[in-house]
Amino acid sequence: MDLSGAEWRKSTLSQGGGNNCVEVARNLPGIVAVRDSKAPDGPILVFARVDWSVFIRDIKNGGFDQ
Repeated sequence: MDLSGAEWRKSTLSQGGGNNCVEVARNLPGIVAVRDSKAPDGPILVFARVDWSVFIRDIKNGGFDQ
């Protein structure tokens, strides 16, 4: 999979948190790519856009709160 056109972004909420962040590329057709900001050349997780949307919705709705 060619991810060379990925535009990686960190959350604006992460700007003061050092490098303990994930970066997300949402500009790729049909997918969302996620990587560790400390290891930009490391592994990349790829999700279908619909699956990513469900994940984000569940986070916002407290689905992973303990």
